[in-house]
Amino acid sequence: MTQPSHHQIATYLTDYALSELVKYVMEDTGCSAIQAMERVYNSSIMPALQDEEGELYVQSPAYLYDLIKQSK
Repeated sequence: MTQPSHHQIATYLTDYALSELVKYVMEDTGCSAIQAMERVYNSSIMPALQDEEGELYVQSPAYLYDLIKQSK
């Protein structure tokens, strides 16, 4: 069995964080999944979350959601 690459790990963790963030937005605001995805994907943290070098993706989804709420 081979070790996953840095890119594979980053992609997995980013995808997980995004799915959790969408759930948090839906629960917090009562909006639809589409609206929650728009809010997350248009948030100020998205560029940093997608930057593998910055490694923001290793933070917990709860922490990332707090960053989104603070940036409003």
